[in-house]
Amino acid sequence: MAAAAIKFLHLPALIFYVLLLPSAGSTAPDTLNNGGNISDGETLVSAGGSFTLGFFSPRADVLSSKRYLGIWFTVSPDAVCWVANRDTPLSSNTSGVLVISSTGVLRLLDGGSGQTAWSSNMTGASASAVAQLSDSGNLVVREQSSGAVLWQSFDHPSNTLLAGMRFGKNPQTGEEWSLTSWRASNDPATGAYRQVLDTKGLPESILWQGNVKKFSTGPWNGLRFSGIPEIASYAGNFSVQVVVRPDEVAYVFNATAGAPFSRLVLNEDGVLERQAWDPDGRTWIVWMQSPRGVCDNYAKCGAFGLCNEDGAATQFCSCVVGFSPASTSQWSMRETSGGCRRDVALECGNGTTTDGFRVLKGVKLPDTENATVDMSATVEQCRARCLANCSCVAYAPADIRGSGSGCVMWKDGIVDVRYLEDGQELYVRMAKSELVKEKRRAMEKILLPVTLLVLASACIYLVWICSLRGRATSLIFLQGRHRNNDVHKKMRGFLSASDELGDERLDLPFICFGDIVSATNNFSEDNMLGQGGFGKVYKGMMDNNKEVAIKRLGKGSRQGAEEFRNEVVLIAKLQHRNLVRLLGYCIHGDEKLLIYEYLPNKSLDSFIFDAANKKVIDWPTRFKIIKGVSRGLLYLHQDSRLTIIHRDLKSSNILLDTDMCPKISDFGMARIFGGNQQEANTNRVVGT
Repeated sequence: MAAAAIKFLHLPALIFYVLLLPSAGSTAPDTLNNGGNISDGETLVSAGGSFTLGFFSPRADVLSSKRYLGIWFTVSPDAVCWVANRDTPLSSNTSGVLVISSTGVLRLLDGGSGQTAWSSNMTGASASAVAQLSDSGNLVVREQSSGAVLWQSFDHPSNTLLAGMRFGKNPQTGEEWSLTSWRASNDPATGAYRQVLDTKGLPESILWQGNVKKFSTGPWNGLRFSGIPEIASYAGNFSVQVVVRPDEVAYVFNATAGAPFSRLVLNEDGVLERQAWDPDGRTWIVWMQSPRGVCDNYAKCGAFGLCNEDGAATQFCSCVVGFSPASTSQWSMRETSGGCRRDVALECGNGTTTDGFRVLKGVKLPDTENATVDMSATVEQCRARCLANCSCVAYAPADIRGSGSGCVMWKDGIVDVRYLEDGQELYVRMAKSELVKEKRRAMEKILLPVTLLVLASACIYLVWICSLRGRATSLIFLQGRHRNNDVHKKMRGFLSASDELGDERLDLPFICFGDIVSATNNFSEDNMLGQGGFGKVYKGMMDNNKEVAIKRLGKGSRQGAEEFRNEVVLIAKLQHRNLVRLLGYCIHGDEKLLIYEYLPNKSLDSFIFDAANKKVIDWPTRFKIIKGVSRGLLYLHQDSRLTIIHRDLKSSNILLDTDMCPKISDFGMARIFGGNQQEANTNRVVGT
């Protein structure tokens, strides 16, 4: 019976007709032979099992009475990647049938009315054609003897782009391969959003909502779309390219061996998502989506405007240097689409110009709809051509591979420019006076820091000279030299250096007492961190905004001059990440003070002996602390130049930094174990 007459049959006749046709079950599970059919409930499955073709109702609408013919990922039936009759659904009360006619045309028949709900409408049909579902998800109608492709679903995308599909246009015929969103998550009908490849300038992907541009990826630069630098991160799983031929300008991505299932989906909200299948979690992971932020709104800042999402504290938009808002009142209301205008007009005409270019670094290139492109030009030729053309306002390399090549030139204005990590360079035309002004500002930016650096260096030098004088006096006290010095005679009882140190010079800053008083707010009780055998410990803030801990020897302290000398002499010569750092010292009359690095988590005993804090340090943290203390002790006992016995190791002398890294402190009772080993032997009980 002729296929054209089928739509006039009543249901019984249609069922009879279908039963007479060869069924899909008599062929390969991925193939529909000439004259074959599959009905609702039957499927075609690709040879590798990756894709399935059959009838479905959207899972998001469990009460749906509509049936569709589609292709989906076998592992994820909800992930429908192609729909034949998206705008002409079948009723669930009737049984739909997909048939391949004797001429090789695919038809989807409504079992109730007998009408054709969808057809492949191909030309050049063949009596020996077969339809096969490939493992790429492509439903292909081939001429059986020659293998020539007569029709394929990849040429008719819905809302999903799969590996191997084309996304673009045939410039000769005007045929387009684009994505169109579903109307809703439970409705495959044609939605409000359309993603196309614009080929007027350099190829760039544009999102449309009706007749309004919503988003642009930026032009293709040989490696990626200018506004989508994360494409480079797919290199291990996918290769991407834009094919430019007389009969095809298209974006294609191909999966590498072993890569997970992937799809580009334009969802019902107008967001294009790169999704990858996670077989362990049995879910789709979103790797990338666009638009993804305020600056992705097309032409957000208008002509010669720059969008910067890091500038949200003020506003997202600014003007290119040398331009000002076209309407300051509108910009003050955060309405920036009117863009910017030049502060100084260009000087170009009669074949001469004094203009130059300012480079914008790290940006997404503008929309190229109003641009001209020459892939054969060099970047140097591009610059010269732009200068010679008074309507050219900007240029950039068309291809960024290698040192750059090709030429894209914009006229009249540039729109949709934003700052972007791993962005490109764009050369914007400027009047000579503006470039001179910019050079002057650049020089000021260089000279001002240099001048300040010179002044700061001079100040530091003067302070250093003064500190050397103070340090020299203190070193005399600490190292037991110049015994005729009256001041030293007064203090030599507790500041004479040990024999092991000899005449070695200490490399430790002497801190002025006035600076310490200022840093601790005159030893305010609010600044006190604690109190030990040495005396009180204060938190201080030095002039360089560095937080320090300051030990002040108490007048009634049971520790005295010997312990003070030990701290200064010993710790100054020790450098290890698990020993507390001594930053400086001070001797001022009867005052003796030590300045240490500040450790915000205080001491270990404040954790392990506190009911609440003990829960903060889990066993991995405790083990980390144990290892750190052990490393510190190994350094003291074995790896340092001087073998030192601490003699007062306890939890209150283990300090913790922000990362809970332990540091051994309080070396007041430490002893050097030198050549005279009897010095390490004692009958006196000390320490803990």
